[in-house]
Amino acid sequence: MGDDTLRQIHFERTENSKYVVRNQRGGSLVVGSGGPDDTDFTPVELLLAAIGACSAIDVDVVTSRRAEPTDFRAVVSGDKVRDAEEGNRLENLKVEFTITFPEGEDGDKARVALPRAVKMSHDRLCTVSRTVEVGTPVAVDLNDGEVTISSDARPADPSSG
Repeated sequence: MGDDTLRQIHFERTENSKYVVRNQRGGSLVVGSGGPDDTDFTPVELLLAAIGACSAIDVDVVTSRRAEPTDFRAVVSGDKVRDAEEGNRLENLKVEFTITFPEGEDGDKARVALPRAVKMSHDRLCTVSRTVEVGTPVAVDLNDGEVTISSDARPADPSSG
């Protein structure tokens, strides 16, 4: 893939189970473990936020061409499952939008476009939810390829002799 397709973030540890994540445009956020006194987003919360934000942006771009919403909110949820066989994951992912538009012709146009915009985002446009639904494998490299873990190539178990 070329440089125009690459998306990348960088993060570094600031303390035990706390990291600063930076994008290439200079933005940053803190990610934590979700302990009792930790208000930072956890990785799972970031995944939920990414799914919701991706769809929200798609829907907002299409509908706000017709009218500015008077209310635009979403709740993204999922059940965290601990599974000894398949590993930890989220199930029952759901994005629930609450979007309203002003009365009048422009608001009517936005309301008509809304269901199609939500469907297009879900079925085709939202890279985040499409990636989750398609099930893209994730490879992990340690120390510039010293150890590579992927769904195709798992490191040999040293105890297997």
